[in-house]
Amino acid sequence: MESAIENRECCLIRKFRVSLRRHLLFILTLSAVIVGFTLGFLLRLAEPSADALLWLGMPGELFLRLLKMMIIPLLVCSVIHSTSSLDPKSNGKISVLTFTYILLTNMLGCLIAIALFYVIKPGSDSPLVEGKPNVYEAVPQDIFADLLRNILPDNVVEATFRQTQTKYSREIVEPFPLVDNSTRQNISTNQPAPEVVQKIVKSVEKTDGPNILGVVVVCMFLGTAAGRLGKKAKPFLEFFAVGNDIVLHVLRWFLWMTPLGACSLIASSIAGTRDVTGTFSNLGLFVVTVTLGIILHQMLFMPLIYFLTIRRNPFTFFITVGRAWLIGFASGSSAVAIPEMFEACDKNKIDKRVSRFVIPFCATLNADGSALFITASAMFIASISGHPLAFGKVVTLFLLTAISSLALPAVPSASIVAIIMVLTSLSIPVQAVSLLFAMEWFLDRIRTAANVLSHTCCAAIAQRYCGQDPGTTKELELLEQEIELVVHAPETRNS
Repeated sequence: MESAIENRECCLIRKFRVSLRRHLLFILTLSAVIVGFTLGFLLRLAEPSADALLWLGMPGELFLRLLKMMIIPLLVCSVIHSTSSLDPKSNGKISVLTFTYILLTNMLGCLIAIALFYVIKPGSDSPLVEGKPNVYEAVPQDIFADLLRNILPDNVVEATFRQTQTKYSREIVEPFPLVDNSTRQNISTNQPAPEVVQKIVKSVEKTDGPNILGVVVVCMFLGTAAGRLGKKAKPFLEFFAVGNDIVLHVLRWFLWMTPLGACSLIASSIAGTRDVTGTFSNLGLFVVTVTLGIILHQMLFMPLIYFLTIRRNPFTFFITVGRAWLIGFASGSSAVAIPEMFEACDKNKIDKRVSRFVIPFCATLNADGSALFITASAMFIASISGHPLAFGKVVTLFLLTAISSLALPAVPSASIVAIIMVLTSLSIPVQAVSLLFAMEWFLDRIRTAANVLSHTCCAAIAQRYCGQDPGTTKELELLEQEIELVVHAPETRNS
């Protein structure tokens, strides 16, 4: 009896250690957030100088620089690696349907975030940093023209560190002396100073900052072409698959610096903030914006999509996904919930050949909950940093987020990395990203749960339109063999 009790205690201790090891980074990050807030409020009372704030925020700045350093290698390897299996000729109708669903739902998440941001307006009342006014506000046609130029860069290498942007400058027109209209002669004695006429001149130039959108588009072309070449491109794809794993491994090293970086960035932000009450009021509105967006996504839009495509009661289906949803919410990783998603699909009589391809494929590319969070976060940070986005930049943000969401890295809080990408591309300071760490533990889980629900919905739609097609049987067997090209690691996507 005593030995049984001892064995049970040992088993509980072992489970506790395993759980602690698994959630150690989360626990350390949450503790660092608390320490950062406490330290920031205490130092704020001492009114630290600019130099003190510089060194207080230095670890956080170095942490951001480490993440930025890996952006381009991550994008190149991840996008080529992921899109190589999307060629319609090789993978058939199911790949086209799945990818179309993924792209449209990612765009839906962006649209929900943009609409709610303009309704709730978080961060619009008290910016953290006074932004410099833009004397020459770019007209929409110039912004759209820049967008098209950046989508198709003329130099792939240059796109990794520079992007095209229309710039404005003043040009002084040669002044003319005033002439008396009655005599048509110059009045030399009482003539005022010559009138100076200025006009605004536009020029297309290069500005510092990676052209993320152009890099993604070029890599999508390369990945799709490699997928069509089949065996000939196998060494090429293996190179980027291994490169993707290496970059993710390095990122996981860097992410262990998250507690120190979060503490440093939050402390420096709070210590240098003048209107603390307004700032945290706006942060609360931001959390409400994201949470309300996720609720609308899961309770309104996803059931509507399911009903319109399958013509069945969506809530009956979603109830069977409940356990997978809870596991995704608890773990913050949709990859952990993949077995439960498989079981939910089996309960709903979805062909295993369909679910075994679509679920991992969606776990790699589909991130509509994350797209919603990234869009709302970028607009919030732009607002509190004193750089509110004009209409043209909002459109750019929409397209950039919808596409970059296809290549989120398989690391914890991957959306934070994507937010840095987007802000860098829009030339917006990224220091205020530190504020997102305050509620990241909650927002990460609700957007992951939204992704889980979307993955299973995609499997049901694929079954409805492709599962009964006898022409796809052979293709599905091939896709099961090719799935390793899409998912190499068990940690497919976290957020």
